[in-house]
Amino acid sequence: MSSPLIVQLDLAEFCEATELSDVYVIEIVEHGILEPQGTLPKDWRFTDYELTLAKRAAKLRRDLELEWEGVALALDLLEEVQQLRAENRMLKQRLGRLVVD
Repeated sequence: MSSPLIVQLDLAEFCEATELSDVYVIEIVEHGILEPQGTLPKDWRFTDYELTLAKRAAKLRRDLELEWEGVALALDLLEEVQQLRAENRMLKQRLGRLVVD
């Protein structure tokens, strides 16, 4: 059995992958949207999840012209909607098994 591949990018690699400047990434981290491993920017390590999250945050900020606080709130709400939809699908499947035609 193989273990899952964990992507770890340093700040320079992360900036290149997201096409964001290091200043922009630091802002996102300062607002708690991203939580890289490591305490200083030179030590930060980002995962593939944070890569996706950073791209989504930058798109929300750009498209909706939101401040970082608004971006953080929007991301939280979008995640909650996704969780609720998954739970709703699961409950519908369970209900479907219980309902007899």
